[in-house]
Amino acid sequence: MSILFHNIRVFDGTPNPAREGSVLVSGNTIAKVAYAPETIDASEADTVIDGQGGTLMPGMVEAHTHLTWASSVEKIYHQFILPPEELEVAATRNARVLLDHGFTSAYSAGALGDGIEARLNPKILAGEVPGPRLIPSTLERSPDGDDTGDVFNGRGPEAMRAFVEYCADQGLGSIKLVISGESALKPGSHGEVLYTEEEMDAAREATREHGLWIACHAYTDAAVDLALRAGARIIYHASYISDAMIEKLAAHKDEVFYGPGCGVSVAALEASPPPHIDMSSMKNSAAERMELEGVLVPKMKAAGLRILIGGDYGFPFNPNGRNARDLSHFVQYFGFSPVEALNAATALGGELMGLKVGQVKEGWLADLLLVSGDPTQDVAILQDKDRLTAIMKDGQFHKAPAEAAVA
Repeated sequence: MSILFHNIRVFDGTPNPAREGSVLVSGNTIAKVAYAPETIDASEADTVIDGQGGTLMPGMVEAHTHLTWASSVEKIYHQFILPPEELEVAATRNARVLLDHGFTSAYSAGALGDGIEARLNPKILAGEVPGPRLIPSTLERSPDGDDTGDVFNGRGPEAMRAFVEYCADQGLGSIKLVISGESALKPGSHGEVLYTEEEMDAAREATREHGLWIACHAYTDAAVDLALRAGARIIYHASYISDAMIEKLAAHKDEVFYGPGCGVSVAALEASPPPHIDMSSMKNSAAERMELEGVLVPKMKAAGLRILIGGDYGFPFNPNGRNARDLSHFVQYFGFSPVEALNAATALGGELMGLKVGQVKEGWLADLLLVSGDPTQDVAILQDKDRLTAIMKDGQFHKAPAEAAVA
């Protein structure tokens, strides 16, 4: 089965501007890309899609995914902890909601329930439920108490090795380590460092042995240093780091990705909770972080760090499905151009996934969005799922274009 998209502008995922062109998909792969004045003959396709002047772009990558942060634009949960069976329902819904909103790939930043993503991912892969390509994770891990042998929270290198082995046996792709405290929940705790060097060395050795990646929640120099020591693939937040640590991160820019996670901060500042809900700590932390990151993130970008979108979506005031807001945040708060923000959401995210996704490029997987309008001029249009004329994942339409566009 081959599908030709024509009468389109193509944004290829790189910092290049969109250009008039046409794209041929064969099976699950992008077979040809032609830019005007070159064309692709319609006889090469079984189906021809008239893009009606819209933009064909890669599917987006959510680099800080919380499928089990249950709230979505379709259903808000005012409690964070849910019964396991309801959490599983919410995670399955959220996978579909992300895909509905143009996110064809997702890197998990940890779960609230053990085994949920390990059970969900095979169903997505088999086509039993809709959802993005997923690098699944298990519970966010933070050490608690003494060396009790608890696989999830035990102290010491052996407990860490046992945790990694457990995750590998479940078929997961990444583990989430909470290295710093969280001032939004406990004021001042962002400066706490929760792991030892020995524990992080064990994490590095065990994940390499079992073929897993590491995602880290880290705010300060000391915490980010431990994340680098562990060989983290992606570091979230880092809001309080020094210029010296930016230089150190830049020295590892080919191995590590960075996600500021600003979505939750902006949403917390915008939120108007009822009188019985106290969000003062969260709002204070968010305001401080946004002020710091307004200086930090442009420095990280100038240093060549690969900066990705994804902002702790899934809270009731920041539900899953609003994830594309991050592109506008990158433009408004961090000085990215629209094309740079789109690059962060596509090609750079594809590098994080370790897959041939995130670019419109011959030989790459056909994860594509057909957008009514030009997001390279206004990224905000991607927040409107009705502007997504078509959503394709692995060469199959999750959302097919209107019949009028199909020849």
